[in-house]
Amino acid sequence: MKIEVLNHPDKLIFEKLVDGVRSYNFEHMGDETSSALSVISRDESGRIVGGVSGRTIYNQFLIEVAWVSQEFRRSGLGQSLMQRAEKEAKARGCLAAQVDTLSFQAPGFYQKLGFEIVGKVTGVENSPDRFFLAKRY
Repeated sequence: MKIEVLNHPDKLIFEKLVDGVRSYNFEHMGDETSSALSVISRDESGRIVGGVSGRTIYNQFLIEVAWVSQEFRRSGLGQSLMQRAEKEAKARGCLAAQVDTLSFQAPGFYQKLGFEIVGKVTGVENSPDRFFLAKRY
């Protein structure tokens, strides 16, 4: 057996690993219905100024990224985007949502939306605390 360390992204290798996980999941959960879900906002010029993106799978909305441009923060846009994304996730049959965020990013934002901290990683030298949050619908 040979073990390699790669220092560059390789889409084919990534997809092979994902296929392996999917195959394993199928054995335990049956066929997966994973679908991308993104809700974005554009300004008058068409520039993306915010959005929420992730996927729905196994009755959960897995939020991979949420961002609002600096000039639109604290305007309610982030909350509107999250509410619209959650509405779509619920329409797809999701019963919960989950996200992770760093201490300087948005744990309080998600808590205001009803998410609860379900885990955290703290005390890693030169690294901000990381929070894992979940919300049941």
